[in-house]
Amino acid sequence: MKLIKSAIALAVGLASAQVVANDTITIEDIPKIQSVVQSVVSPDGEQVAFTRSVPRELYVDENGTNFTELFLVDEDGVERPFITGKVNISSIQWSADGEHVYFLTKKKDDKFRTLYRIAVSGGEAQAVLSLKGTSISSYQLSPNGESVALLAMPAQEKSEKELKKLGFMAEVYELGLKDKQLFIVDLVASDKPLSPTEIEVEGYVSAVNWSDDAKQLLVKTQPTALIDDQYMKSQWHVMDVESKKITTSFKTEGKLGTAEFSHDGEYIAILGAEDKHDPATGRLYIANAKTGKIEEWIPNFMGHISDFEWLNRKNVLNFIGNVGAESFVAQIKVGSAKYKKLISEGELIASNLSVSDSDKTIALKANTAKHPNEVFMLRGKKSTRLSDSNPWLNDKRFAKQENITFKARDGVEIGGVLVYPLDYKEGTRYPLIMSVHGGPESHDKDGWVTNYSRPGQMGAARGYAVFYPNYRGSTGKGVDYSKLGQGDYAGKEFDDLVDTKNHLVEMGLVDTKRVGITGGSYGGYASAWGATKLTEHFAASVMFVGVTNQLSKFGTTDISNEMHLVHARSYPWDKWQWYLERSPIYWAGQSKTPLLIMHGKDDPRVHPAQSMELYRYMKVQGKEVRLVYYPGEGHGNRKVAAQYDYSLRLMRWMDNYLIEGKKDMPAYEIDHAAKLKAVKDADK
Repeated sequence: MKLIKSAIALAVGLASAQVVANDTITIEDIPKIQSVVQSVVSPDGEQVAFTRSVPRELYVDENGTNFTELFLVDEDGVERPFITGKVNISSIQWSADGEHVYFLTKKKDDKFRTLYRIAVSGGEAQAVLSLKGTSISSYQLSPNGESVALLAMPAQEKSEKELKKLGFMAEVYELGLKDKQLFIVDLVASDKPLSPTEIEVEGYVSAVNWSDDAKQLLVKTQPTALIDDQYMKSQWHVMDVESKKITTSFKTEGKLGTAEFSHDGEYIAILGAEDKHDPATGRLYIANAKTGKIEEWIPNFMGHISDFEWLNRKNVLNFIGNVGAESFVAQIKVGSAKYKKLISEGELIASNLSVSDSDKTIALKANTAKHPNEVFMLRGKKSTRLSDSNPWLNDKRFAKQENITFKARDGVEIGGVLVYPLDYKEGTRYPLIMSVHGGPESHDKDGWVTNYSRPGQMGAARGYAVFYPNYRGSTGKGVDYSKLGQGDYAGKEFDDLVDTKNHLVEMGLVDTKRVGITGGSYGGYASAWGATKLTEHFAASVMFVGVTNQLSKFGTTDISNEMHLVHARSYPWDKWQWYLERSPIYWAGQSKTPLLIMHGKDDPRVHPAQSMELYRYMKVQGKEVRLVYYPGEGHGNRKVAAQYDYSLRLMRWMDNYLIEGKKDMPAYEIDHAAKLKAVKDADK
């Protein structure tokens, strides 16, 4: 293995102009980063089951997404591998007695995704149940351990398969969609696939959650399977399990997140939006389970709440709050809007809360500036890191990283996460890569900021300052702030990026003539805007799955209703010329910024034609532009080979213009064949 890694590291010199030391994070390190996906505490609070994402090995494994392995870890941080290798484990849950861990997977002999369990005492995993003709999408074990609620798409009719073979495959767009079905099944292992009776619920069922007494079930529905309906038209209901009837529905408006019964079943906590124009599900609501009355629990919270979990003692809730670029974990009681913090801002970037039956232990996953997501255990106010997915990171040097804020030209506070160049020397000016988040209803946190499309510490090791701007419209500062960019595509929100650049220049950190911009989705839109309308400010741009024509974007996306309600606040036909002028294609003629465009060929969110449009507009005018498509990838690259190729192209583009100061585009080829040969030779 070491020989293979060395061969790849040697071969990368063919594609990279920058040589960095072994004690820094390099492009070659990115594809081997592992991270915790899910963590669930045992009922007794003594250990945590977790899944870990493990990338496929470059030039060795067949193309595909990361593997996901199952582990247990105790309070001393001793890990036990349970199911590892080329596996994909998901949706882990503990049995009520704490003797088994349940999960979903599809083994070689399985036709469809199946529910399994494995004994904590050891042994092979056992199949619990499967459905005839379809995969289990998700499941929830009842708290008493007697039943399981399953969600699955309907099995394909035999005639459908036969007709497809005969060539009858016409698709009527957005019609004939099937609803995901709900089943409640006795938790008895079955060797044969089941055909349980579907519980009739109007619409598409997307999530469920049991009450503690297993007599009621929270059911989340939407009108159709369309993503736009999921975003903007979801609703939570209470179902009586015995009668299978809906007893209560909760009237909320706009985006809708998770929901959970309190231990006594009297209340339901719900994550939702303030209104239909709120771009995120950052408001915490409390509802009466019987009457359906619902109200905001922490009014005017100047941040966004991302997760919660009820304690077992009466009417106490733990939650995670994101404020600015930081997060905290807090506890709140029913009847009060005041909360006490268990983990303060600046310690961790937390997610995925899980509470033991005794309330003794809270498990969560969290990252920091020096490691991706790991398992943490919280007892009282003491948090302890239990897992170590990347021990090799302990031997790496990290650049200084901090959260900064400052005022935009109109006085609005903006900021973000700044990674200084490694071995930064005050008084020296450095090239800058500005990495812009998408959404725009997202925000960057002062934790782990390095991956295949975000340079972070890898960029810092190559001599760049890297900045992640939380421009207006970002979450983390309350609803009003997250709405500041609405109805103003590419307006003040992207002027904030110029103000960010100027601030970093005024700090004495950045060379104003060596600034690059990159980002995906809405960040790709920003990168395209930076290369066209704001071309004088950026010396290089790398756009990923980005918007280039707001007129055609509306007609080719799967979230046009969301675009109208929480972004544009208008329709293209309301102000056609305005939409055109807020499109990078309109300004392509004035571009002086070399632009690398990359896009997944199967992207449903931002159609690949968006990249083609800007490419053509610039290419025919003789601009420096290149377009790279990734077959089989969607709105972001999920497979390790495509991610690695992306990293190489991103950094080569930036190095070419910002460090080497070249005028011509770098070579378009990446000699993967040479790297493959190096790996094979090393393996002989």
